[in-house]
Amino acid sequence: MLAASAAFAHPKLAACRRLFLRNYEVYINIGVHDFEKRGEQRVVINIDLFVPFALSTPKEDKLREVVDYDFMRATVAKRVSQGHIHLQETLCDDLARAMLEHPHVLAARVSTEKPDVYPDCDAVGVEVFRIKED
Repeated sequence: MLAASAAFAHPKLAACRRLFLRNYEVYINIGVHDFEKRGEQRVVINIDLFVPFALSTPKEDKLREVVDYDFMRATVAKRVSQGHIHLQETLCDDLARAMLEHPHVLAARVSTEKPDVYPDCDAVGVEVFRIKED
């Protein structure tokens, strides 16, 4: 696993297009503390997908020729609908793994943030970056 900051410079990604979902806000049951288990919390999710140009350059200007953005949103919705999640690390890992299940996605970067945890900072969160193995 690469550090997320080195993700964009990885040589495998040079011939890729980057698709992204920015600041996708969801309300989910997440957290390890008792008060967190009683209700939903706001979580902000960011996703970058790296898709080879050969698999994402439309010739007919048709949606079927690319990875549909709805795939990212639907994947998030499916995971968060499965019930309480204790850790952001679990959520990030699960989402990254699910993104890589798409046959055209070579790599994925996923971050989650809980912006309402501490009053003295913008957010606390986790980020992961994964590349499919050869």
